Amino acid sequence: MKYAVIAISGTQYQVSEDQIITVDHLDLKEGDTSSTDQVLLIVDGENVDLGTPLVKKATVDYQVVKHYQDKKLKVFKYKAKSRYRKTQGHRSQLTDIKITKINN
Repeated sequence: MKYAVIAISGTQYQVSEDQIITVDHLDLKEGDTSSTDQVLLIVDGENVDLGTPLVKKATVDYQVVKHYQDKKLKVFKYKAKSRYRKTQGHRSQLTDIKITKINN
C-alpha cells in the first residue's frame, strides 16, 4: 500500500491515492488541479522515504472536489455574579480534495 504524509495549510495529513480528505479552505475553484511539494514521508510497501524535513523531488497531485461550510459552533461566555453573557457562532470554511497521484 502506497501512502504519504503531506502538509497543507499548516496541518499534516496521511493520504493515499484516490482518497478524499477535508482541509481548510483553499483558494482554488472546484475542479481545479494542483500539487504540493510539502511531502514529509512516502511509504511504498517496504520502501520508506523519510524527509529531513521534506522528501526531495516528491509531489502529491490533488483535485478540488467542493467547497462548503462546516456546521455552526456556538461559543458561550459567562461570568457569574456580573451579568456578563456573550454568545458567538462560528462556521469553518472547508474544502474537499481528492488525491490523484503520489509522485516520488
